Amino acid sequence: MKSKYIYTLLLFLSISLSSLAQEQHLKLSLNAVIELASQQSLDAFRNENMFRASYWEYRYYKADRLPSLTLNATPLDFNRNRSREYNFQTNEEEYVQREYLNSDFGLSLNQNVGLTGGRLFLRSDLGIVKNLGDGQKDSYQSTPISIGYQQDLNGYNRLKWQAKIEPLKYEKAKKVFIESREALAIKATQRFFSLVSAEINLSIAENNKASADTLYKIGQGRFQVGTVTQDELLNLQLRQLQAEQGLNTAKLELLRAQADLNSFLGLGKETKISCLVPSELPQLEVQAGSAIEQALQNNPEILDQKQRLLQEDQRVAEAKSETGLNTSIFAQYGLDQSSDEFKNVYDNPGESQRVRLGVNIPIVDWGRRKGRYQMAEYSREVVKATVRQARIDFEQEIAQTVMEFNLQAAQVRNAALADTVARQGFEVAFQRFLIGKLDVINLNQARNDQERARKDYVLALNAYWRYYYTIRRLTLFDFAEGQPLSEEYENILEN
Repeated sequence: MKSKYIYTLLLFLSISLSSLAQEQHLKLSLNAVIELASQQSLDAFRNENMFRASYWEYRYYKADRLPSLTLNATPLDFNRNRSREYNFQTNEEEYVQREYLNSDFGLSLNQNVGLTGGRLFLRSDLGIVKNLGDGQKDSYQSTPISIGYQQDLNGYNRLKWQAKIEPLKYEKAKKVFIESREALAIKATQRFFSLVSAEINLSIAENNKASADTLYKIGQGRFQVGTVTQDELLNLQLRQLQAEQGLNTAKLELLRAQADLNSFLGLGKETKISCLVPSELPQLEVQAGSAIEQALQNNPEILDQKQRLLQEDQRVAEAKSETGLNTSIFAQYGLDQSSDEFKNVYDNPGESQRVRLGVNIPIVDWGRRKGRYQMAEYSREVVKATVRQARIDFEQEIAQTVMEFNLQAAQVRNAALADTVARQGFEVAFQRFLIGKLDVINLNQARNDQERARKDYVLALNAYWRYYYTIRRLTLFDFAEGQPLSEEYENILEN
């Protein structure tokens, strides 16, 4: 881990020092491009902030299970209105203007009870009423302490289901973050080899242009002495024109690939990157059974499937709780006192009790509650079937990817050998053409074979590293090191 950070520091130091020049020129390997992308690309920024959001969602769930202290206050409530009142002196009703100034203060301590799904609370309240009209009079009401409990008795416990689902969601978020790092590596690999292909195409185009110019000049001389026919000379001239067009196209493709990689890495347009093509492959062969086992333990898709099944069970339980008798209970016990003077409002408080039992009995609902329950049941069965099929497809995808990865190493070695043979073959063909022992058609064929072999080698390398990081993304396991992939989440949350 320390060597990784030292490497990153040296990488950024080299970038900073090179920024003193008008144009930065970086020579980066595939690992360096991936590391740079994981540090400063837009995708990395997005992945980190998505994980932080998931973390705070989990913190919200944890906080909801802790005691909460709340102050409720209405410091000023002024009310002036006219109300109809009965005058006992005249035995008549009349409208009388009243002015009141009210103040209320309350402090409550609440605790959700995860075992039952109820809520336990402790309260203290103070109320003040000032009559500002005729015969001004103050009134105080206090509840020094009251304790109560509220509980639904329908069998559905929201807190219990949250305790099952929310930790699973946060664990999935951790795995998703690691998976996103590997997906980022795949994107970086694709852009890296796109630039490599563009560089190779430009090199091929430059060599083709140089050899086409040379061959056309030689052809002109031989045409003068009659050893080259006119159609062969025209073919050489056509190849020269095509080589010039190919060179211009290759330059544009290189600029496009360079700009795409710069944008992905968050580098300026003045930065020029030269790719160091990896020449060695890790001596690695992955067993499909081991890969599937690691994927079932680590991949967030498995956790997502578990979460979906739990959420469906939750919906069924919630719908089932609404089909029968719904009852709730509220109980409160406390002490209260009222007085015309504030100094007496806390003296000798009396007892107060309240018990409320609520009942909701469906009599005629035309099957709505039952229909909702049945829909939840059928939806759960569909999700179960979908998850089973997704699990089968997931395991098949891993087995297929592992098989292709294990075969790809041999493909790379064969492509490298074919590239060497084709290059040597063109050199021999070119020398034979110079001494007049090979015609233009066979020379062009040798050149085409060389170009195709070089491109096939780069494509094989690209496929190998894409399979390599795809296996890491699917399993979240580093088979080269023999250990699961991990991240230092605390450092991410501190930044």
